[in-house]
Amino acid sequence: MAKGGFPGGFGGGNMGNLMKQAQKMQQDMEKMQKELETKEFEASVGGGAVVVKTNGKKEVIAINIKPEVVDADDVEMLEDLVLSAVNEALRKAEDESSSKMGKLTGGMNIPGMF
Repeated sequence: MAKGGFPGGFGGGNMGNLMKQAQKMQQDMEKMQKELETKEFEASVGGGAVVVKTNGKKEVIAINIKPEVVDADDVEMLEDLVLSAVNEALRKAEDESSSKMGKLTGGMNIPGMF
C-alpha cells in the first residue's frame, strides 16, 4: 500500500478524476431528468377508443374517450380500456426513462439513482 493512500492506486489524482466523473454524471442525469419531465407519452387502446397522455413525471395529463365507447350497460369495458391505456402510457414513460438513464450510467445498477 502506498504511504497515506488507498490500495489499488486510488490515491491523489485518480480520486480527483473519479470525483469529477461522478459530478459530471450527476449533472448529466439532472439534465436528462428535466428533459424527460417535459416529454409526453401517449397510448391508445381499443382502436383509438381511449387515448391517454402522460408526462415524464409519470402523471396522467389527458384522457380522451370516444363517445361511442361509452355504454351505460358496459361500464366495465370502458374501465378496462382506460386502465389499459393509462398503464401503457406510464410504461412508455418508464421505459424511456430507464433507457436514457441506462445509457448515461453505462448500465450500472445504482440503487435509488432513479
